[in-house]
Amino acid sequence: MSFWWGSVPLSWASSMCPALLHSYTFKEHELLVGQCATKLGFQHVSLSSDVMPMVRIVPRGFTACVDAYLTPCIKNYVKSFACGFQDNIKDVTVLFMQSDGGLTPMETFSGSRSILSGPAGGVVGYAKTSYSAEHQVPVIGFDMGGTSTDVSRYDGHFDHTFETTTAGVTIQAPQLDISTVAAGGGSMLFFRSGLFVVGPESAGAHPGPVCYRKGGPLTVTDANVCLGRLLPDHFPKIFGPSEKEPLDKEAAIAAFRRLTHEVNSFLKSQPGSANKHMTLEQVAMGFINVANESMCRPIRALTQGKGFDVSTHLLACFGGAGAQHACAIARALGMTKVLIHRYAGILSAYGMALADVVEEAQEPCSMTYTAGNIPAIDARIKALSMKCTDALRHQGFEMQNIIVEPFLHMRYDRTDCALMCPPEFMKSGTNTSPASTTGQAVSTFGNFEMSFMSRYKREFGFVLQGRNIIVDDIRVRAVGRTCLPESECLDPGEEKSAQPIQTVQCYFEDSYHQTPVFLLKNLLAGNVINGPAIIIDDNCTIVVEPACCAQILKHGDISIEVSKSKEEKIGLELDAVRLSLFSHRFMSIAEQMGKILQRTSISTNIKERLDFSCALFGPDGGLVCNAPHIPVHLGAMQEAVQYQMTMLGDNLVPGDVLLSNHPQAGGSHLPDLTVITPVFYKDQPRPVFFVANRGHHADIGGIAPGSMPANSHTILEEGATFVSFKVVQAGVFQQEALTKALNAPALLPNSSGTRNLRDNLADIQAQIAANQKGITLVKELIDYYGLEAVQAYMGYVQDNAEVAIKDLLRCVANSAISKLGKAELHAWDRMDDGSRISLTVRLNEKEGTAVFDFSGTGREVHGNLNAPRAVTLSAILYCLRCMVGHDLPLNQGCLAPVKVVLPRNSLLNPSADAAVVGGNVLTSQRVVDVVFHAFNTCAASQGCMNNITFGDETLGYYETIGGGAGAGPHWHGRSGIHTHMTNTRITDPEILERRYPVILQRYHLNPGTGGQGKFTGGDGVVRELLFRKPLHLSVLTERRVFAPYGLQGGHPGSCGINLLYFKSGRIVNLGSKASVNISPGDILHVETPGGGGYGPSPKDEKSS
Repeated sequence: MSFWWGSVPLSWASSMCPALLHSYTFKEHELLVGQCATKLGFQHVSLSSDVMPMVRIVPRGFTACVDAYLTPCIKNYVKSFACGFQDNIKDVTVLFMQSDGGLTPMETFSGSRSILSGPAGGVVGYAKTSYSAEHQVPVIGFDMGGTSTDVSRYDGHFDHTFETTTAGVTIQAPQLDISTVAAGGGSMLFFRSGLFVVGPESAGAHPGPVCYRKGGPLTVTDANVCLGRLLPDHFPKIFGPSEKEPLDKEAAIAAFRRLTHEVNSFLKSQPGSANKHMTLEQVAMGFINVANESMCRPIRALTQGKGFDVSTHLLACFGGAGAQHACAIARALGMTKVLIHRYAGILSAYGMALADVVEEAQEPCSMTYTAGNIPAIDARIKALSMKCTDALRHQGFEMQNIIVEPFLHMRYDRTDCALMCPPEFMKSGTNTSPASTTGQAVSTFGNFEMSFMSRYKREFGFVLQGRNIIVDDIRVRAVGRTCLPESECLDPGEEKSAQPIQTVQCYFEDSYHQTPVFLLKNLLAGNVINGPAIIIDDNCTIVVEPACCAQILKHGDISIEVSKSKEEKIGLELDAVRLSLFSHRFMSIAEQMGKILQRTSISTNIKERLDFSCALFGPDGGLVCNAPHIPVHLGAMQEAVQYQMTMLGDNLVPGDVLLSNHPQAGGSHLPDLTVITPVFYKDQPRPVFFVANRGHHADIGGIAPGSMPANSHTILEEGATFVSFKVVQAGVFQQEALTKALNAPALLPNSSGTRNLRDNLADIQAQIAANQKGITLVKELIDYYGLEAVQAYMGYVQDNAEVAIKDLLRCVANSAISKLGKAELHAWDRMDDGSRISLTVRLNEKEGTAVFDFSGTGREVHGNLNAPRAVTLSAILYCLRCMVGHDLPLNQGCLAPVKVVLPRNSLLNPSADAAVVGGNVLTSQRVVDVVFHAFNTCAASQGCMNNITFGDETLGYYETIGGGAGAGPHWHGRSGIHTHMTNTRITDPEILERRYPVILQRYHLNPGTGGQGKFTGGDGVVRELLFRKPLHLSVLTERRVFAPYGLQGGHPGSCGINLLYFKSGRIVNLGSKASVNISPGDILHVETPGGGGYGPSPKDEKSS
């Protein structure tokens, strides 16, 4: 290292962040690297093992990188700040807020702990001022600012999370559990293909909304100004180029007038629309309602998604814009009380003054929680506690003001989901340890085992019997309690003595209302203000909606009683605003199903790699809405649901749950198990909806571990098959029959039953639980709006997608006619075995329809590259959705204008006995490339998922490896990512090496493998695995023969290659597909393909 760095000037690099594999438990090598870096002149070194000593190298490395980048900036700022005071404020305590809601001295403040320090101040602010320890009503924090909204929950204890993603960067550090949605006052407003869309784009502070007088776009703030909810006369004159002008209401109205004309023009063209004409106010109100619904989604996920009833919570609103939407948000969520602090506009800053000083220490443990290990664990807790309390005492805290909170980061053996658990009895304040659930000894600090099991049961709905509990980390959080400032009390006033300063016209829902305006500073304790009303403060505007009642509390806070929303029976005609609201609600249902599935699953594939999808289907089995999961699953699941409807007809009853995976039943490949649950409602004789999810199981038997054989020739060789299996019949889980079916492949020659039955059963139960969550949410929606209305808007959401796709196809058709003279597109490609995929797209520019004709595609192959019809439909659906270019629900409507022609017994429409495992993961990618080629959208991607499976009779592992993405007309291809039909993440190297008998030798980008061009294709990656025990290895890949092509003069990307390095020194090329037995010391070397380039490169243009 000294040799390498010694020849490189350090003028361009002053910080370094070493992150070595397994340094969370063995940090000596990182320490040596850090020492060398310091000697070489680096001014700051952030060791990943110091920043956050937790397992998983990727988030730990990102966190160390963030720390190394931000900490020097923060230190320089603090230094410059201190220089402005006498003696550099040597004898003054200066504290900074951290992301975990605790204060720390400026000497120890670091970048990785500062990311959410602002929002954390708001959480502390409402937690300290809104939560009553006496009544114990949990509180939802709603912090709405200019560009986004932060939501959180407090029930007397701060909920911390230890891994979050901010601006695309994963941070592994203690942070308050705060969810952010891109909807704030500055969120931009769009009308797209009949949908009212709010954000995620934001106008920011510059140029800001239209009313800021700087040429900005229409935003939520403009809607509030137009409707009279924000009063320009009560804002300072700081707007316009000179920053001396008032808010411009007239400009906002003019912009909305133009948008209203656009909306009405669209509505007039739509048959069956309820609102053929909308007023400016209705349009502005519609956007506010859509913004409110988008902000409700993370609150539902934070409560309903974790097993809490949102209606039992208090809503604490703050931030610059929160109080304008408080009543509407509460009513939409079924909440009846809102609390707005007197400093709501600056509560995040005020919260910092209320926060406690915190010292934390954490170290890895990796011990089983047993009676024999508890004394050692207790000793380490005690040592960390002393370290933290000594730090607080050094800052001047007395022991009676220090509270020590120990935690163990615990998980079940052979799972990856760890929970940070305090001891159970510590929370209740007793000194008697409750009995251990397994009869083991209890820690002197409390019953951690009981805490873990109760939390696991609450989070996931079950506990795993007979599994050891592993302690990954020991954490101690010491809190130095600070004295809260005394709040001044207002003078008491009469209930009805408040006098408005003026009355204005303000629009609510359907009409203008005479609305009195009050100044908060003039109000007295006990004053009651009935809505509608507006209360003006220096830092925020509070809107009290009709049928709400505000009361001024003794300290100047505002409590608003919100009338409970009644069941809303709406008309069945299309309403443009409600269409957008239902789109959000349907999406929220699928998202919450996905959260339940990820949380309750056991396997690495589902919980860690996120190889699953969830969706909602109509009574006809048509896809209504899906969460943003795996593209290859989503279109295919519709086929699976509709097959079961045809197969079973009226033989479905409440309590039935179906399991299928067969390609002829809408399956993609056998490891993808689809669980389908019909939704019955009250006395309806047939299902009113269906919910379904599809998850990839690591092994379901067959001729190769991992159930992804490279050499399969029939479907029976690929594992257990389920055509139409009632996994739950009339409410009874059919475990015996399911176990028999999963073991059935063992009856075939050279085949095995499932190699991990326990995980199969656990994951299927998790899939059933996810569907049950979806059913609950669907029924709640029907209870509120009525069955006919919900089903009607289900259809309208699909119709809206159809309109968007027709607009796209018309545009493409007109472009093709102008360039080619006819509305017909052509493209073809070859698989590595020479099989041809041919496509002709015939477009109808008048109707906005298309025929995707794959005639000329090669015959079904005597291998496993055959793609079921459902997979091809998924690929087309994905391509169309991408080409639309804006956010659009991916549903059945996207395929409504499309006819697909697939030759029988071809590669894309094989027979019932054909092997298909490669068709799902390889051929689907090539179908996408061919479609995008025909539409001239982008060059070829790596065209492969690079499937690697290994295992034996005791284990099975599956991973897919990223490569290069194809470049497009305006962009370079991304490097080292999954493309198109999959977006799973690869297993973290430390998890991989901890759970499986392999060592990751190399994993890095492969520079120069992307095709050159005006825009360059993305590079592939190099990955090497060294095996530590005899295993069976399957490699299932493509683009090892034919390179990913470029477009419009762009160069092709490089082909991939699969090599096997035997321990003996022999090296062999495995080709695209191989199934081999490997020995300890053998190494698999994979180089994935790059993406094609787009357009001629500057060098090509010069030579021509």
